[in-house]
Amino acid sequence: MSLPYPSAPAQSQSRSVLAIPAFRKLWQAMAFSSFGDWLGLLASTALAQQLAGGDYAKANFAIAGVFIVRLLPAVILGPFAGVIADRFDRRKLMVTCDFLRFALYLSIPIVGNYFWLYTATILAEVVTLFWSPAKEASVPNLVPKTKLESANQVSLLASYGTAPIAALTFSILALFSGAINSILGNTTPASAADIALYINAISFAFCGYTVWRLKEMPAGPGVNSKQLSFGRSLIDGFAFIKDSKVIRGLIFGMIGAFFAAGAVIGLARTFVDDLKAGEAAYGVLFGSVFLGLALGISFGPRVFAQFTRRRLFGASLAISGLLLVTLSLVLNLVLAIFITIILGIFSGITWVTGFTMIGMEVEDEVRGRTFAFVQSLVRVSLVLVLAVSPLIAAAIGKHTYSFRTTSVTYNGAAFTMFFAGLIATLVGILSYRHMRDRPSVSLFSDVKSALRGELGAMTGMSIEGVFISFEGGEGSGKSTQTKLLKEWLEKNNETVLLTREPGGTPLGNQLREILLDNKTGLISPRAEALMYAADRANHVFAKIRPALDKGEIVITDRYFDSSVAYQGAGRVLLPAEVARISRWATESLTPTLTIIMDLPAEIGLARLDSTDRLESEPLAFHERVRQEYLNLANTDPERFMIVDASLAIEQIHEIIIERVGSLKGLKRNQKAT
Repeated sequence: MSLPYPSAPAQSQSRSVLAIPAFRKLWQAMAFSSFGDWLGLLASTALAQQLAGGDYAKANFAIAGVFIVRLLPAVILGPFAGVIADRFDRRKLMVTCDFLRFALYLSIPIVGNYFWLYTATILAEVVTLFWSPAKEASVPNLVPKTKLESANQVSLLASYGTAPIAALTFSILALFSGAINSILGNTTPASAADIALYINAISFAFCGYTVWRLKEMPAGPGVNSKQLSFGRSLIDGFAFIKDSKVIRGLIFGMIGAFFAAGAVIGLARTFVDDLKAGEAAYGVLFGSVFLGLALGISFGPRVFAQFTRRRLFGASLAISGLLLVTLSLVLNLVLAIFITIILGIFSGITWVTGFTMIGMEVEDEVRGRTFAFVQSLVRVSLVLVLAVSPLIAAAIGKHTYSFRTTSVTYNGAAFTMFFAGLIATLVGILSYRHMRDRPSVSLFSDVKSALRGELGAMTGMSIEGVFISFEGGEGSGKSTQTKLLKEWLEKNNETVLLTREPGGTPLGNQLREILLDNKTGLISPRAEALMYAADRANHVFAKIRPALDKGEIVITDRYFDSSVAYQGAGRVLLPAEVARISRWATESLTPTLTIIMDLPAEIGLARLDSTDRLESEPLAFHERVRQEYLNLANTDPERFMIVDASLAIEQIHEIIIERVGSLKGLKRNQKAT
């Protein structure tokens, strides 16, 4: 019997986050408005095609024009919108934007000409630029940080999972528009596009009303704080992005992803025609992309729980690029649909991972600007590729290749998608290398670990407060250094909890007596590992997590790495299996910093005045423990710090406080608000 995936909670993640009333209200509003917006996009392109009057070239340019005008405002206004989201009441801003969009989309079918179609679309997108960063920046304030990834999953699912529903709805409207007009008693029959645009307008009115009633939404950090000038706020936002390696990697990756996506959007219809398929096939391919996105957003983070988010982002993007390259070479519709679904899955993983990282790693004061900056660059890249990709495809034209008795024809659309896929793959690889947090561990090793459900990435879980664990062999001086560090932190006005394993709780004290008393005698290695896991689960629940949630600093003398070293390597169990048990017991709660007090086993044992049940083990046991600690540190140099425990106590203390003093979560390192 295998253990459950270590990061999977006992109950549904989506149900858990949707049980939060404030977030559930916002999610319902987002889901309905996203449905309306997808319906509006289909309607706008259909209306543009209708207004073209049957001219094929004119119709294609008209449809491309709709895409471009929806994206164009971000070129100039995106970053400024983020500043507004950070400076003003986000709830009121969202409500105002929703009712403006209601009015604009309501007017499009009423006016019914090219000029107002494009004008109203541009104005609606300008308004959306202010709405989106306000919404994205508000989500992390409505849910606990531990549930943020789940919140992003269901949010993105609302955004992209409604696209196939909108496509189906539009098809139904097209089939039954006559009946709908009869029921409504319209003297001037409305087309399916007109009805869809009316529904889109209503969706924004509903969203605005829901958000207006959402009193739990915080106003935003800039409302009650001293205001910086508009220019200063903008400059600070750019500075934060420039100085953050992670955010730079995210932005770079997302631009590459949407560069490739833009090529697919702009060329999909031509690509389907090359497969000798019609409108229905185009609809199926469109739906396949979003089906894949929904699957990736929903299940990807759980399936690949062993990867760090930073590593998963780059790897998923690179795989998406390779799949796009493969898609461009396919000449079979069924195979193309299958590849498109998988492509959508990895794109969904990229999206939810990237947005989660921004929400967790970006401070609230600049979160709106960061989201806006990302969205702006994404939209700029889409505008450019939507404008350029048809020109490239047209310039390349059709090419037929003969192989003996067989010949195949690829046109410019396939070639352009091929090169777009190569770009996305390259960007994914560069993003992966830029953000990888475990340089000594290969991607292949992580893939094997993920498939086996093993150790993988016990890193990267964002927490409130600062969590520091001390590890090391017997006699290495952990207890001394934990006390010294606690004293130093308290002198620097930090609130500190010092604890230990086993024995950090009343239950832990009882287990400690059993586990370490020589009178206990022989214990099965597996039973021993489970007893330590039981102590750790209760320790996290009763002491560690509550202290971290209050923003305190937690220092623990031993944590789950002790089990990996002692029960995994020392007892000759599989360290990865022990790690899985520990991760499950702690719900993947990972220290901010783990300090390993390294000392040759024979020296450490010689320092002991007396020996407990574990300390009494032979030297070979303790040597295996030491080597496993060094192995762990090598897999994740970002989390681990190795200290030579043979140095003087004062010298060791100075080395430790130098590293601890640079941690982001300390009060002295936090930006003043």
